[in-house]
Amino acid sequence: MKSPKNSLLLGLATWLCCATLAQAEVAVGRPFPKLAEAGLVGHLPDQSGRVVLVDFWATWCAPCRSSFPVYGQLQQELGDRGLTIIGVSVDKEEEPYNRFLEKFSPGFTTVRDADQLFVAAVQPPAMPTCYLLDRHGVLRAVHSGFHGAATARQLREEIKKLLEETP
Repeated sequence: MKSPKNSLLLGLATWLCCATLAQAEVAVGRPFPKLAEAGLVGHLPDQSGRVVLVDFWATWCAPCRSSFPVYGQLQQELGDRGLTIIGVSVDKEEEPYNRFLEKFSPGFTTVRDADQLFVAAVQPPAMPTCYLLDRHGVLRAVHSGFHGAATARQLREEIKKLLEETP
């Protein structure tokens, strides 16, 4: 049973998280909200000095299933050069999330936005939507939806350009 003090502290922490995220304007050319401050469930890798692709996805999303092998391949191919891919599931429930990961075995980090605070702050226009960040955490490109080989080609080109930029 939660004590009133613990409930108050949890409520305050949630409010602070929401207030911090709500202040972030998500736009190309601006710093992207910090994942470490988003209350995500799971372990986040160190992103400092890396090109980061943040992908919002859900277990019920068919195009998300198609994107996972492409993202896994990109992570394997370009991870040593400085790419980190982080999938942010918007699923509230842990069980469907775990079943999805077991079935599709992504080759990149995934976390869950169980309270849906981060997705509410970022407001991706579709599932999936990925956000490509440069080595300084600045949003450089947004890709709404996943359109197979065309999206894969475009992402690979954009990522390689960002990896070639001087840190």
